Amino acid sequence: MGHHEHNHEDSDTNPAEYWDRRYGEAEPIWTGKVNKVLADVASGLEPGRSLDLGCGEGGDVIWLAKNGWTALGIDISEKAIARARSAAQTEGLGEDRARFVAGDLTEMNLDAEVDLVSASFFQSPVMLNRTAILRAAAAMVAPGGHILVVSHASMPNRNGDGPKFSSPEEEVEALGLNDRDWEPLIIESRARTHAGRDGVEMELEDAVVLYRRKS
Repeated sequence: MGHHEHNHEDSDTNPAEYWDRRYGEAEPIWTGKVNKVLADVASGLEPGRSLDLGCGEGGDVIWLAKNGWTALGIDISEKAIARARSAAQTEGLGEDRARFVAGDLTEMNLDAEVDLVSASFFQSPVMLNRTAILRAAAAMVAPGGHILVVSHASMPNRNGDGPKFSSPEEEVEALGLNDRDWEPLIIESRARTHAGRDGVEMELEDAVVLYRRKS
């Protein structure tokens, strides 16, 4: 999976094949830098076990591991996972600190609890069972743990037509978290400036959702 794609459901395309092709087009395709919102949130938490969905080339997982977390990254693309493992090795991180697995979380038998689930721009232009994956990950959060979802809420539209993105409230609905077990900490849109490949800066808006599982 990638960090900067939108939801545009194309049911005829296999997501693993699509993302393997995408990662085969260039190396690398992401910056390798940690998502700022994730860094801000995780810096205020006691390091524990983390799970990053759609980890791509591993930037967020590597940052978490270097900051005391026992970090696991999952991505549907074998090519992305290979790059992530290589990047972790370059940083001197063994699998006891930064581990990467290729596949669909809903098809895995991960009998484990985590203290932080992160999903930074876990969005895809081809059909992916995103809601089921997010809910499966949320079910892994230990009491007192957190789930953070950061996604595109809007992007500049140069052609007068573009994809529809979810609002923070719609992201909350997708997670399906109940008030009895979960406490909302952040549900908001945040503006940021992003420099495109042509160097032109643009204003973007992200949906940020952070929940804590009650102890």
